[in-house]
Amino acid sequence: MQLLMDTDDIQLKKQQLMEEIERLKTELDKKTRLAEERLNQLKYLQSDFENYRKWSEKEKESIIVLANENLIKDLLITLDDFERALPSLEQEKNKAGMEMIYKNFAKILSAYGLQPIDCVGKKFDPHFHEVLCTEKCANEQNTVLEELGKGYRLKSKVIRPSKVKIAEHVVEDKGENNE
Repeated sequence: MQLLMDTDDIQLKKQQLMEEIERLKTELDKKTRLAEERLNQLKYLQSDFENYRKWSEKEKESIIVLANENLIKDLLITLDDFERALPSLEQEKNKAGMEMIYKNFAKILSAYGLQPIDCVGKKFDPHFHEVLCTEKCANEQNTVLEELGKGYRLKSKVIRPSKVKIAEHVVEDKGENNE
């Protein structure tokens, strides 16, 4: 009889252990899924943070460029004054010194990305030029004839368009009525 009880006890214990194993497996699966979810959340957060860091760096560079742009726009007034003053100094001893100052000033601005817009002889482009007047001539229509005010780009952005005079093409008819 004792042997039967032991066998029943063993069967019962075995059944209880099997149930406990199943419960633990289920709990382990839940915890594994939860850990995987948390890991995925951490990966997304890390990716979001990396994107934010890159965006922040670009924004910082943009602010620096904008600050430089405003400074350079203000300094262009002084550069223009130099350009106007140099021709009037032709008879004076200080011309060489003023030219040196002008060249150094222009070199510093160039190092920060300032470039003059080349326009005479080119086709009119509203992104780079501002038309102040036109002149009737035999040149091709909308060709820049004269630069009335110097334009500049800061890196690739136009910060001041060139003020120009452009050609208005006139066709000369030689016929019966025109001589």
